Amino acid sequence: MSDTNLNTAVPTAAAGISEASGGTLAASGANQTPTPAVLAEPRRDFLPAADKVLIIGLDGATFDILTPMMDSGRMPNLTRLVKEGSSGILYSTQPPITPAAWTTFMTGKGPGRHGIVDFERYDVATGKLSFNSTYEIRERTIWEILGEKGFRVGAIHVPMTYPPRKVNGFMVSGFETPSIAAEFTWPPELKQEILRRWPHYSYRADWKRRVFGRDEALRRNLRHIERSFHQGAELTTFCGERYGWDVLMVLFKLVDNLQHKTWKYLDPKTSSRYLHEAELAANCFVELDKALGTLFEYARRHSASILMMSDHGHGSLDGKAQPNLLLKQWGYLKIRSSTVQIRRRLSKTADRLFGRTRTRFDANLGIEHELVVDWAQTRACVIHAGMNGFLYISLKGRQPNGVVEPSDYEKVRDDLRNRFVAATCTDPAGREIRIFPEVHKPEELYGCSREEQPWMPDLLLVPQPGLAVVRRILGRQPVRWSSLRRLEGTHRVEGILIANGPHIRQGGAATGRIVDIAPTLLAAMGLKVPSDMEGSVLTDLFAQTPTVEYELPQTAEWTQQEGVYSEAEKEILTRRLTELGYLE
Repeated sequence: MSDTNLNTAVPTAAAGISEASGGTLAASGANQTPTPAVLAEPRRDFLPAADKVLIIGLDGATFDILTPMMDSGRMPNLTRLVKEGSSGILYSTQPPITPAAWTTFMTGKGPGRHGIVDFERYDVATGKLSFNSTYEIRERTIWEILGEKGFRVGAIHVPMTYPPRKVNGFMVSGFETPSIAAEFTWPPELKQEILRRWPHYSYRADWKRRVFGRDEALRRNLRHIERSFHQGAELTTFCGERYGWDVLMVLFKLVDNLQHKTWKYLDPKTSSRYLHEAELAANCFVELDKALGTLFEYARRHSASILMMSDHGHGSLDGKAQPNLLLKQWGYLKIRSSTVQIRRRLSKTADRLFGRTRTRFDANLGIEHELVVDWAQTRACVIHAGMNGFLYISLKGRQPNGVVEPSDYEKVRDDLRNRFVAATCTDPAGREIRIFPEVHKPEELYGCSREEQPWMPDLLLVPQPGLAVVRRILGRQPVRWSSLRRLEGTHRVEGILIANGPHIRQGGAATGRIVDIAPTLLAAMGLKVPSDMEGSVLTDLFAQTPTVEYELPQTAEWTQQEGVYSEAEKEILTRRLTELGYLE
């Protein structure tokens, strides 16, 4: 830890690279053609607080798990990083879900600006659902901003980077890549290099369920996760040396998947009941720490600062909230027939048992998988759901066959908001709780207009922590509580932030929001911050406050794209997200 004043020159990462160049290190043999707008050498506006930055994303990581792992001695590398740097809570987006949060990280702007709130997007004009991709991101990302200023960037397995964009460096798409048959890298030839070097290359969860032989299935699943951690570290050093970098990021997506599936084994409140399984799950964090140690050493060799973060936190999935049941009880949603509903549910169960997947992307939303809705008599419905519920009013002139008059829109919306905020239930401890303590009009929450973002829901339903929202209706209670035997994990807004480097405050507290990371990164690299970024520079991270100045933003070039995913690829993603509990 150095207390060197930030107004002095920062040493470069390699001999032969001038300080004015910003320390760009070009890998020999790199076959990369930068975009015409990219400068030949990095141009900094000020002397930087970080010559290079290695960003490590631990998807869904929480100190509620990491701290006990460090205290038990299982994660010595992470323990040292925290001790010698600054750390604290990083607050996520609303909703605290992967696509919304990581896109906010990349743009420095919230969902009302960049346009991503969920894995899925509902088109109010056609009544269809589709998956989001890089083409739906309406704002410039840090990869573009840095690249255009001459910095070499690399991004590995970061969500919302498929299809990969052309960058000044390299990009390897991750979680939403449909298969290795897809073009998942920039430059394109990197794909074959990866597949030659890692013949069993994998970027997805691949969690296998087994009714019999459950212990062996658990071991197999956890071994897959452990291997993914080491593969991520190897891929980072390989690509980093192949192309060179100034800002390099790798994301470990399966930290989130591990917690979703094994929360009761990891949570100190319940793990003592499952000692054998708890040890197996904890060993994943031992292997993660080894992979992190590899990356920490790599950063040290390149004189890079380290920024570690998660997109959201994690906690127990105590139950599932059913807002469509409430809408049905209030007379806003009409089910055609209970007999047809039961038949549809049995058909879906059979599909799951035999590995069949039916499209959810036809008109009327694919919600017909869960609810046989009488649309002619339905005024409102939660169309898609994840951590939160996305409610749409059936508005005349907007949706196909809309039924609510535009003059009644605000009256209906206010009535629904008041009803959901007032809705209560009794939890397993006998306490009365509000099911949806927050119900937002998205344009108020995000500070945007509905004309700018017509995809936005009419109401955003935020459930009690520990609850996830589902579209389907099962039973007669608004919340289906989970038993300990079936307990899994779900998201919380409290993520993690850890920073370490020559000019990072040692032992400091670092509380921020995920929207703050992009402007903080740019300021640390000695750059002005676009004035339209919604985040703030986290100056408390640094031993000496970096220069913070703003510049006029460049307008993002955004055009509507159709057909990113084929029907077969949509079904692959549907199965993948369903297995992880993001879709029903």
